[in-house]
Amino acid sequence: MRKLIAFDEDTFDKLKQLGRDRMATFQELADEAFADLLKKHGIPIDLRDALRKSAAKSKTDTAKSTAPKSRKGRSEARRRSDR
Repeated sequence: MRKLIAFDEDTFDKLKQLGRDRMATFQELADEAFADLLKKHGIPIDLRDALRKSAAKSKTDTAKSTAPKSRKGRSEARRRSDR
């Protein structure tokens, strides 16, 4: 899909120079920038990332639900009642 994006001249010149320095096309720079932006906000980039994130979430949810309950609350209540 093509979209028109406007840059000021100075920014565009710096992006062109960065592309030359890294031997990358403007499209490759844009792909990297948008992938980093999506990652920053926790949005999966592709199906593989979505599946990985989903599996990690279900793994932590399972670990939380099977973890033993803390006894901290009971001991705190006992200390208060002993006073």
